[in-house]
Amino acid sequence: MDLVPGNSLICGTPEEGRRLAISLALQTSFAIQPDEHVQTIVRDAYANSPDGLIAASQVVATEFATVAAANNYWR
Repeated sequence: MDLVPGNSLICGTPEEGRRLAISLALQTSFAIQPDEHVQTIVRDAYANSPDGLIAASQVVATEFATVAAANNYWR
């Protein structure tokens, strides 16, 4: 499993960077919990939990900050 798709954080646009951030967050989740059955149970639990969704969004935001720094989006 590639935890950094394409082995690079460099993206052509901020939109691509955001998509990469979501992909990185998903890959991290799968790497931590590779059992598909457990993933389904966990996903069902947080899909209906505002706190769980906010926490997942925070993970994506952190990943995007990393991608943004690599791409110098904040210049």
